[in-house]
Amino acid sequence: MPVNVVQLAKLSTLFVVLAALFWGLSGGVAALLMAFGWDALVVSFYRGAIGLMFVLVWLALRPRRSGLSQWRLWTWSALAGIGVAGNFSFYFLSINEGSVAVAATLMYCAPVFVYLIAFACRLEKPTWQKWLAMTVVMAGVILLTGIYAQDAVSTTKLGIIAGLLSGLSYAVFIFGFKYAAPHGSPQAILTIALAVLVGSLIWLIDVEQMLAVHGSTSWPLFALLGIFGGGLSFILYIVGLKYTVPSVAAVVAMVEPVTASLFGVAVLNQSLSEVQIIGMTLILVTVTLLSIYAGRRRSVTD
Repeated sequence: MPVNVVQLAKLSTLFVVLAALFWGLSGGVAALLMAFGWDALVVSFYRGAIGLMFVLVWLALRPRRSGLSQWRLWTWSALAGIGVAGNFSFYFLSINEGSVAVAATLMYCAPVFVYLIAFACRLEKPTWQKWLAMTVVMAGVILLTGIYAQDAVSTTKLGIIAGLLSGLSYAVFIFGFKYAAPHGSPQAILTIALAVLVGSLIWLIDVEQMLAVHGSTSWPLFALLGIFGGGLSFILYIVGLKYTVPSVAAVVAMVEPVTASLFGVAVLNQSLSEVQIIGMTLILVTVTLLSIYAGRRRSVTD
């Protein structure tokens, strides 16, 4: 492999790591904003709206082969937008109802939902290995959330449900993006998706609180969340995936829940019990192995 290609691969992996790091930090920043009294939907709206400005610039700089004249691009990108709107909103709601670590790990269950959707749509053949993996993930969820012992639960039932729904929403985003990809450029897909997010949340949020952000002392945190959690992260991740081996991308994606958990412990004084740490480990390791397996299969198919 030529040296320049090797360097490009390393740089691409770094992009994926940075994207996962930014996504992990965005959960912590969102937790701070909600601790200051900002609503989860308002926080989600600004993350998406600022991110939209970034991908619009990306699209303006790279307009070729956008596919914006293709109706299939708009259809699948809109589905991706619904997915990312649900992902942002449910993720932040889960954080608000529990802890950053639990919410981030529950969202990381997204590949399991991808498999379940694929099974239902007959896009993937069920095997005992996949069912075993999903069973282990469910066991990890039980240990992480503590739903087996109601007195020890630090995350409300609403928080647990919201965390799982954030993972399901992320799976919807993955499917929408995957089927939109053959019809246009990534920047065009993200532009439509984030526009759908902004357009859908504007009807649900507290408008007075949304307008109050501009004159508040919290606006730097909103800007930080939008720039790194909704703008640069998506661009870095998509550009990085171009030259990153799928198995490597799956492993470095673990940076997100780990970063979010460390932020919760170091900045927000949140903690996890030994049983919860075991549950988190089961989920992260199993989901990573599932992602590596799926990535290798795609490479062989391609």
